[in-house]
Amino acid sequence: MSENLAFGLLAFTSYFSIVNPLSTMPVFMTMTSELTKQQQRATAKKAVIAAFLTMLAFALSGQLLFSFFGISANAFRIVGGIIFFQMGSDMLQARLGRIKVREEEVKSYVTDISITPLAIPLICGPGAITNSIILMQDADNIAQKFILIGSMALILALTYAILYTSSTISKWLGETGNKIMLRLMGLIVMVIAVEFFLSGLRPILAGIFPSLAVATP
Repeated sequence: MSENLAFGLLAFTSYFSIVNPLSTMPVFMTMTSELTKQQQRATAKKAVIAAFLTMLAFALSGQLLFSFFGISANAFRIVGGIIFFQMGSDMLQARLGRIKVREEEVKSYVTDISITPLAIPLICGPGAITNSIILMQDADNIAQKFILIGSMALILALTYAILYTSSTISKWLGETGNKIMLRLMGLIVMVIAVEFFLSGLRPILAGIFPSLAVATP
């Protein structure tokens, strides 16, 4: 029982630090600023469900898919870092706030942003996918596998709750507060992007140039 509890705590804390629900909120608020409350909540629901299904799919078959397509987790980190950096740059320059949606395009817009960039890579990014694959491999019994899936669901339920109330938080912050928060989070997202990129690039370069592996602290 203690092993299962320790595994559950590990799964929850790792997902919480990687997914970081609060970091998704500024992007969500700016990208859905032209939508109604109901449409915002529908977008949040679709994004969270898509993220959960993606994490679950990779947890159950991620290693097999990576092997089949010859994809490495490091390459996934590099691509995720590039996507994050572009988004962080847009946030830093407040470009995301300029999105306008015509009434007849709302449905397709909600579906598009629910999958990318909200579900992937914001909520379910390279870190969350890699974490899902590794922890599923480390799960020693059926109970731990269910604990892992439960941890995913719990974190994403918390993410949905934050996105669900994002309009209220946005009103409380005001226009100036939203702009400050957007630029601040944009800077943080860019820093995270660089870390993702370098964490994926270092092992690849070390494999090509073995001397780098010795030189790297």
